[in-house]
Amino acid sequence: MIKRTFWLLFGLLSLLLGIVGVFLPLLPTTPFVLLSAYCFSKSSKRLHLWLLNHKLFGSLISDWEKHGVIRTKTKCIATASMLILVSYPLFFLPIIIWVKLTVIITILSVLIFIWTRPSSPIDV
Repeated sequence: MIKRTFWLLFGLLSLLLGIVGVFLPLLPTTPFVLLSAYCFSKSSKRLHLWLLNHKLFGSLISDWEKHGVIRTKTKCIATASMLILVSYPLFFLPIIIWVKLTVIITILSVLIFIWTRPSSPIDV
């Protein structure tokens, strides 16, 4: 019972971070939503099915769970939104250099992860 509660709370927290990540470029949505799907698969069949059938996240989770795939369209949207949303602050706001470097390293790490995943089940 304690394990299920842990997985449920961790899944809810992860889903919250994923939703926030839709609006903040430093919090990538995809990994958090995938993590919440995993947590819900360990704790709540109902929430796991809800995510799988979700209009926005459902196909993303199904592709990942079945094939380890992130579709090219999703990769392009993620890349564009991250680059667009961090470009202005990095180039035009007076931010300490170590913060800028941290942001750049984070964004590059996420982009490397995303673009090294297969784009279709055929690539797997």
